[in-house]
Amino acid sequence: MNHAALKKKPGNKIANRKVISDTLLHLAKKNKDILVLTSDSRGSASMASIADALPDQLVEVGIAEQNLVGIAAGLAASGKKPFVASPACFLSMRSIEQIKVDIAYSRTNVKLIGISGGVSYGALGMSHHSLQDLAVTRAIPDLHVMMPADRHEAKKMTEALVDYHTPVYMRIGRNPVEDSYINENYDFEIGKAVTMHEGNDLTIIASGETVRIALDAAYLLKSEGIACRVLNMHTIKPLDEKAVIKAAKETARIITIEEHSIYGGLGSAVSEVISQNYPVPIKIIGIPDEPAITGNTKEVFEHYGLSAPNVSTIAKEMIGNE
Repeated sequence: MNHAALKKKPGNKIANRKVISDTLLHLAKKNKDILVLTSDSRGSASMASIADALPDQLVEVGIAEQNLVGIAAGLAASGKKPFVASPACFLSMRSIEQIKVDIAYSRTNVKLIGISGGVSYGALGMSHHSLQDLAVTRAIPDLHVMMPADRHEAKKMTEALVDYHTPVYMRIGRNPVEDSYINENYDFEIGKAVTMHEGNDLTIIASGETVRIALDAAYLLKSEGIACRVLNMHTIKPLDEKAVIKAAKETARIITIEEHSIYGGLGSAVSEVISQNYPVPIKIIGIPDEPAITGNTKEVFEHYGLSAPNVSTIAKEMIGNE
């Protein structure tokens, strides 16, 4: 079944962080064990409404990310359901030891929300980019890694995480993104890819904000008679290996797109699966091994070829070279 919006709607103005905050506020009113922790980030995480409505369920730690994670782990060990909201660039780097030891190794039920991830802080440069976070977090045992494609999936993912008893790192961007789904009327399951577009000529696998790019590329290719499968791999770990192997067997070519370094992220995860199970040609589209340029998300994406026209060109080259 095709769950994607067949045509782009007028620009979405609701950011994923706002949807996550609204969802958590709704759920926290019913469940006093749900807590939100911030590192002087309630504004940038859109969590101010929770502080206003449920002041006893928001913990402001200040700019002390290591303490933020440690306190969340302690609250989880006390039976609470803490959600940590902090800039992805700091949460995934500055606090990584606490994430590894206090959360993953100790198996405390903490949900880490890396806000303004990828190149969302584009103009601030490499210090504020988070393009290594998937590589680092997915290598930590017992820590699951996820990225919602749009506001609809952000809501469904947040709802699923409340009763998901495994530590999770979820990364989202800062600004509103175009919808990939028509609405929330689809089956969402952690660890299971969603087929957004059917096709057997090749497969594009994407996650997060690049899902919309993959869809647009598929529609461009369709207009030229090429049937492209699109998989939304919203869960990078545990990866849906069955969907990846099935795509390799049925479409013979794979492209991955990600707002991350070409090393260690979605492309690497997919490559690890197909190289050991059903090797086929693969092209990884992401940020190369260099400090990413400064600029807004659109400018950075265009510079590095994270665009529907470039992806469709690469797809046609892969097909034409065989």
